[in-house]
Amino acid sequence: MSQEIFAVLMIAALLWPLVLVLRQPLMTALTARGEVRFPLDSLWATAPLPALLLALLGADGSLSLSAWLLGGVWVLDEPRRVLLAFTALLWLLSGWYARGYLAGERDRANAGNGAAASRLARFALLWPLTLSGNLLLLVAEDIASFYLGFAVMTFAAYGLVIHSGTRDALIGGRAYLIMAVLGEGLILGGLLWSVGALGTLTLSGLREGLGNLEHGVWIGVLLWLGFGVKAGVAGLHIWLPLAHPVAPTPASAVLSGAMIKAGLVGWMATLPLGESAASAFADLGRAMLVVGLVGAIGAALLGVCQRHPKAVLAYSSVSQLGMLAALVGTGLLAPAMWPALAPAVVLFAAHHGLTKGVLFLGVGIGEHPPRLPAWLLALLLTLPALSLAGVLGSGLATKWAFKAALYEGDHSALVTWLSLAAVGTTLLMARTLWCQWQGEGQARRDGLVPLAAPMPLAWLLLVVSALTLPLWLPALGLAPAWPPREELFGLWWPVLLGVALALLVGWLTRGRPLRMAGRRLPAGDLWWPLSRGLSRLWVATGPWLVRLAAAKTAWVAWWVALEEAGISALDALGERETWLRRHAAVLMMLVAVGLALALLFSTA
Repeated sequence: MSQEIFAVLMIAALLWPLVLVLRQPLMTALTARGEVRFPLDSLWATAPLPALLLALLGADGSLSLSAWLLGGVWVLDEPRRVLLAFTALLWLLSGWYARGYLAGERDRANAGNGAAASRLARFALLWPLTLSGNLLLLVAEDIASFYLGFAVMTFAAYGLVIHSGTRDALIGGRAYLIMAVLGEGLILGGLLWSVGALGTLTLSGLREGLGNLEHGVWIGVLLWLGFGVKAGVAGLHIWLPLAHPVAPTPASAVLSGAMIKAGLVGWMATLPLGESAASAFADLGRAMLVVGLVGAIGAALLGVCQRHPKAVLAYSSVSQLGMLAALVGTGLLAPAMWPALAPAVVLFAAHHGLTKGVLFLGVGIGEHPPRLPAWLLALLLTLPALSLAGVLGSGLATKWAFKAALYEGDHSALVTWLSLAAVGTTLLMARTLWCQWQGEGQARRDGLVPLAAPMPLAWLLLVVSALTLPLWLPALGLAPAWPPREELFGLWWPVLLGVALALLVGWLTRGRPLRMAGRRLPAGDLWWPLSRGLSRLWVATGPWLVRLAAAKTAWVAWWVALEEAGISALDALGERETWLRRHAAVLMMLVAVGLALALLFSTA
């Protein structure tokens, strides 16, 4: 592929979503003139198509634009191509799915419901805008473009989270926005510190030079935590189980499948993984490993206590990203292992992105099932869950990829911990399917959706894409290996144990959600005690803050009064000076006469 064609594809991939963003106000203007149009049309759904073509057809290359920000550098290499391919594919099929999912909103808008029309217009505007940020951060090599894409994606997605405008949606949006601002502050601080210290404007320069900085570890901590907000690091994860259940299902799919991978991309782009000079980062790698395992196992325990399937899937994302964080931490702890771990991490990200997208879209399919036999629908809902648990398809290939790399690097203990986390994944998948099965009967009584409708068609295509990922991924340069037969039991025993525990717990609880200390754990776990604690702190400190504000007001008023008095005195002096200038000649004459008289009389 020539450089010219590569440049055209790259620019089209980043520009086409923005063109569709600008198209939306024009459609709104037409609607205001009486021509009602559904903003989520077929053209709108093509926003990620140029990016998908770039990933599938584009060769490795780079595009430099000196007039862009501080000098734009956009790169496509093997890891980026894989990440771009599954991200664009998930956005493409989720966007098509959204056309059917929001058809009810269209009907209400056509019936004259202004609120529904406003929600549709906002969704149609923010969807491609969020996508544009997601795509930019994946291909950006210069720091300015990377941060711009990350920030645009983060803040535009807020409108998708609060789409319904309900109380729960606003709470989820508030948690999302608070944590997003915290994460952006940490990221910006780390990037500005490293740019100032290293004098580089590219991610590769940052990554290669960070290990040699005197305070490089502290920059690494800022970047780990900042990107960790997006990746759901334990303790910073509280927005995920609050935002996922309230967002529209297609938004939940891209939020969990694609956007939270931006945290992983940030770690891989900025931390000195595989750099021999990064021995000082061993403690940071150890911390990432421990916190990642805590998130992987702890999120599973919290997730099985949830009622809503999307909340269960949100905790599953926290658990899976905890496993990825543990692998990245291992890469910092043992830099020599990173070349073997990096392909496994990229494969894990692609597998989780597509499979989790399928599972989220499957929640909507369970609520609005297509015209399929019940057994076939149940099978299609179960297969992605089995893949995420590591039984078959890309899940099996992914487990073998990182297990082989860890065994080769003599990290068998980490394999055991990750296997225990896989038991938790199995429990979460069982809980998700159980919650969906409970609501499916009512959905079937409400009517079936034609198989060729946007929702079922997009979901089925994504199911096929996720399950066949190991077959088409080699075309992008990443060929996963299948485990030998003698290793299958070692990969399957966590799933078998998880299924046995799920059946046992289901029999003991009669399908009711688990409780901890006799209480049902709401989605968001730490958010609620933190919010209550801050509310009580506000109530307790409110009177003191009022007094402090009053004292501040009095202090400011005193200084203002003092300033006004000083200005008045200066004005008076100015008036006297003017009078003196006006009568200076007369005064000088009087002084001269007085001196002459004094001399005369003193002589006499």
